[in-house]
Amino acid sequence: MTERKTHLDTFATTLLVACCAFWGLQQILIKTTVGTIPPLWQATLRFAAATALLLLWCRWRGVALFARDGSLRAGLLAGLLFAAEFVCIYLGLRDTHASRLTVFLYSAPFVVALLLPRLVPTERLRGLQWLGLGLAFLAVVLAFSEGFLHDTPHHLTPDQLRGDAFALAAGLFWGLTTLVIRGSRMATISAEKTLFYQLAVSAAVSPLASLFLGEAWSFSYPAWAWGSLALQAGVGAFASYLAWMWMLRHYPATLLSSFTFLTPLCALVAGVLLLGEPLTAQLTLALLGVTLGIVLVNRKA
Repeated sequence: MTERKTHLDTFATTLLVACCAFWGLQQILIKTTVGTIPPLWQATLRFAAATALLLLWCRWRGVALFARDGSLRAGLLAGLLFAAEFVCIYLGLRDTHASRLTVFLYSAPFVVALLLPRLVPTERLRGLQWLGLGLAFLAVVLAFSEGFLHDTPHHLTPDQLRGDAFALAAGLFWGLTTLVIRGSRMATISAEKTLFYQLAVSAAVSPLASLFLGEAWSFSYPAWAWGSLALQAGVGAFASYLAWMWMLRHYPATLLSSFTFLTPLCALVAGVLLLGEPLTAQLTLALLGVTLGIVLVNRKA
């Protein structure tokens, strides 16, 4: 039986910050590549490559993926939810601004905090932790407020409202994926098998969604686009997600979810460092707000 910890230690915190930093960079990689490789075809290539890497990893490490352990139903459900999240993100980006999508997407930690204690009572947050979660979310809203508030309700188009709905759905699916992983038989299987369910199902669903949208498939792309895709698959969908699944097996999911608020801010910081975008007072305050919120969520009783 795997020993579960009640708080995040230094190793988990360091690993989380590293994952959030790359996930923030990954948003820039996707943004720069999506004009060259259609979004859901890009997701297809990414998840297929990551699945192949995971299979090689499991063969090397001797990890059994197909043994009967009672996790099949929950695993397929988690895989479908994971795939639905990414389909909604890509569809949402067609119709709404990235800033609006980011704010709606990061409703996911609230889904986890509200519903997971019903399945796992030890995951319940205290009042001060709820305050920290709310503060971190408001800091993300502040960071993206210019783009989020750019369109008043009187100027919202039906397409944009549809994009916002896709973004909210993506946040819901993200939260529900965590619930299934933490609150089912999947909580006791290996991190590799947990990730395999999600990558394999997504690799099967993404091409169907791509065909439905009429995307053009090709393998003739410039080297920089393949380099971006390699990072998204190797570091993003394989290594960082494997680390996330391992942490979900060992640490409280509600505490882990609070750290994901760092990801959109890391994307903005990456824009400052790599794209020469300005470091605004708004971003600085948002970083401080998210940091304080995470500290409050992870404060011991």
